[in-house]
Amino acid sequence: MNAHTSVASPALAPELPDAALAFRAAMRKLAGAVSVLTVGVGDGRTGLTATSVTSLSVEPPTLLITINRSGSSIGPVLQERAFAINVLRPHHQAIADQFAGKGGLKGAERYQGGDWTRLETGAPVLADALAAFDCVLEDAIERHSHVIVIGRVVASRITESAQPLLYWAGGYRSLAD
Repeated sequence: MNAHTSVASPALAPELPDAALAFRAAMRKLAGAVSVLTVGVGDGRTGLTATSVTSLSVEPPTLLITINRSGSSIGPVLQERAFAINVLRPHHQAIADQFAGKGGLKGAERYQGGDWTRLETGAPVLADALAAFDCVLEDAIERHSHVIVIGRVVASRITESAQPLLYWAGGYRSLAD
């Protein structure tokens, strides 16, 4: 670059006065795959929508998810000691909303509209999920408002040639957006 070359810099938003608000606004700039954690059987089924799922280890296959301590799903996860993570596709947006509590659905009602099956542990798995991870609870670590749940993956399944449902800047997106 020479003295006559200029580089445009992106406009920066003003700093927010509240640290928590600033953190929340900054985290909305981090795109993430939308997943649904499912746990339980029959009328005891429940679950939640999450974008805080990540790989922890390949050997052994392990992932982690954070769950709000005040949420309705942490108790069943700790009690059942098995759960599934279902990575959603764009046509699963209604399921993402249901598991996020939109529409007031709770517990087993959140499973409406999905084709559910099971893998090894018996936790509900969405039949046409982009990816599904069937897990046994390895550890649960309480930190601040959340529990870091570590799951040992005992079975997994993928749907080839499919796209993920993403969440970015407060809304659902697809790779085509």
